[in-house]
Amino acid sequence: MARPEAVDVVSFGYFLVPDASQPLLDVARSVESLGLEYVGIQDHPYQRRFVDTVALSGAILAATSSLRVFPDVACLPLRPPGVLAKTAASLDVLSGGRFELGLGAGAFWDAIEGYGGQRRTPGEALAALGEAVEVIRMLWSGDRGLRFEGAHYHLRGVHSGPLPAHDIGIWIGAYQPRALALTGRVADGWVPSMSAQVAARLPELNDRVDDGAVSAGRDPSAVRRVFNVGGTITDGSSEGYLNGPVPQWVDELSALVTEHRADVLVFGGPPSQLRTFAEEVVPAVRAATP
Repeated sequence: MARPEAVDVVSFGYFLVPDASQPLLDVARSVESLGLEYVGIQDHPYQRRFVDTVALSGAILAATSSLRVFPDVACLPLRPPGVLAKTAASLDVLSGGRFELGLGAGAFWDAIEGYGGQRRTPGEALAALGEAVEVIRMLWSGDRGLRFEGAHYHLRGVHSGPLPAHDIGIWIGAYQPRALALTGRVADGWVPSMSAQVAARLPELNDRVDDGAVSAGRDPSAVRRVFNVGGTITDGSSEGYLNGPVPQWVDELSALVTEHRADVLVFGGPPSQLRTFAEEVVPAVRAATP
């Protein structure tokens, strides 16, 4: 089938690890002041060193004026979709429409179970993810008397509200074939983390998302590509994928845009490299991908 063309404009962001010992709000303010558009926040609630991702999202939205924020990605087994829908809508209303919802089926099952969540098989986790998307969308609909009966979640006569300030995107983190197909069928975005191995498989992975979209009668271009690009900007020669000097980063990120249709590139390097990324890499990528 024909594939959609590359996007015209790519956005950039920063991947924030919510380590309580770090100046998290200062980093977020720096992201905004440097002209980046997004902060994606890692979500591992069972990690003792981390502040809560949702609480941090609210603090960042309050401390900034233009920055868009999303969990990268929310741990569904520890965040029931009904309450998650309410939380996302509330953050969006309070920030004037600057919240998106990254969502994941779950990983690190020992930690999830230890923290009170339910251990799920891969099939159960995928089914729960599909149900959660349906529940969340229903709770953003503005309708009353909502009812849903699934194997994992239900709604029984509840009313939706408040309505989000904008159409919040549900962006799914996925790599396996069935999860990619689900992403294409129901999600507004796909959030993989880049590595040399993932980059080599991007044509196949993109096609699986696209095929899922087509199977549901959707335009594949409706599913945004939100790529986490973790690595190190070095002064010397290349040491591997996303681990080298600025020109290498420009080439590799430009390829993600022009060849693999990246809509958002979220830098996952150390905060000390944020300025280099924003002032040297980002303008060059934008110039190379008109």
